[in-house]
Amino acid sequence: MEKRGDVNAVDTEPVKTDRAAPALSTAATSTWNLATRFAFQFSFVYFIVFCLVFGLPRVYAGIFQTKLPDWTNQGLLEPLSPIMAWVGRQVFGVDVALRESGSGDQAIIWVFVFCNLVVALVAAALWAVLDRRRPNYQTLHAWFLLVIRLCLAGTMLVYGLAKAIPLQMPEPPLTALLTPYGNFTPMRVLWLQVGSSPVYEMLLGFAEVLAGVLLFLPRTATLGALLSLVSMAQVFILNMTFGVPVKILAFHLVLLSLVLLAPQARKLANVLVLQRPTGPAAQPDPFRTRRVRLIAVGLQVALGAWAILGLVPQNLKNWNESGGGAPKPPLYGIWSVSEFSQDGQPLPPLITDQNRWQRVIFDVGAMTYQKMDGSLVHAIGAVDSEAHTITVSEATTGAGPVQMVRPEPKQIATFTFTQPAPDRLRLDGQLNGHAVTLSLEQVDLDSFRLRSTEFRWVQDYPR
Repeated sequence: MEKRGDVNAVDTEPVKTDRAAPALSTAATSTWNLATRFAFQFSFVYFIVFCLVFGLPRVYAGIFQTKLPDWTNQGLLEPLSPIMAWVGRQVFGVDVALRESGSGDQAIIWVFVFCNLVVALVAAALWAVLDRRRPNYQTLHAWFLLVIRLCLAGTMLVYGLAKAIPLQMPEPPLTALLTPYGNFTPMRVLWLQVGSSPVYEMLLGFAEVLAGVLLFLPRTATLGALLSLVSMAQVFILNMTFGVPVKILAFHLVLLSLVLLAPQARKLANVLVLQRPTGPAAQPDPFRTRRVRLIAVGLQVALGAWAILGLVPQNLKNWNESGGGAPKPPLYGIWSVSEFSQDGQPLPPLITDQNRWQRVIFDVGAMTYQKMDGSLVHAIGAVDSEAHTITVSEATTGAGPVQMVRPEPKQIATFTFTQPAPDRLRLDGQLNGHAVTLSLEQVDLDSFRLRSTEFRWVQDYPR
């Protein structure tokens, strides 16, 4: 595809700033062949529908993002889910439903991708027949790239800021220190690896944020698309090899980057591979005059600033409430149970005992207890430091359909606690209908090498 006039060419006009770029007349008379027209028609329908359904423009709600309905977090997938469920039954013979699980690779989303492919193929075929006399779509192509560029830019900001303010992969929780490595899923290994080095995670995030910022400026859009391609290609490979269920979105972000780079393919090949001289890599521009272009650039910059203004405060709030900046709970730490009595009888630490606890873990926003066989049971622990009481309830899972009503968590224990020393704790109360007393000792977290190993410039041996 030929590109429209160059912004730099317009800058050289000696008079009349509203004059159209000379290259526009040449682009307007160029004729695309049938394959090029069909490729554009298919891409236009497919990627516009994908961006809208996946809710990529949602970031431009700015500071009003938190005011949007919860279902918009998954774009238009929830309103369209009855159609996807029907297609799943009729075409693939499976029942699919949209689940509030955080997974972007659910069966219903794969059905949507199939439907989008079919819709794009049929729409492109009809479009090609009904509009077969049009020589090219140069202007629409430029508008299409502008929309795609803004969708990609906003998404890069979303995922980049979630790492630059290290929320996506948080520091390993205390339970991870007690879990055998072989019990982690590949995705969990990846999350803990990145979360163990916040600086590394932040650098990854800054690279994605930089790509998003560059995409808002037409002059740096090609560089932003290149950086997005590298970043998202890495993310897609990690998702594929570590089983992260965001493969569909990551792959499409790679495709969006390639779509933006397509008009510059020959010039990039000349510079990077063929070592030939080439002209400036200007993105196709739908605006015909210098004045309108300057206004459009200003609006794009303002749109990027508006998106950042909505994302940064919300991410900082999450960081301070549930992330690494959240205050530690009063009993924060890992507590080893040294004595456990049930109904007045001491229980020896036998690994076959299903009632005795081995450890209790109080973490930010979470409580876990470990049984004698080493299994970890996540619970909801409400600690009242003034009344010196602890209420423990079963943790509920959120793996059901979006509309499912969550049951109230079942209470399993109530304790009163005393702390005779900072590293000593005593619990008295009821556990599963039995009177119990627990004596606990706090574990030194620096005894775990993951927490105590420091960075060193000089290192004669690996650790």
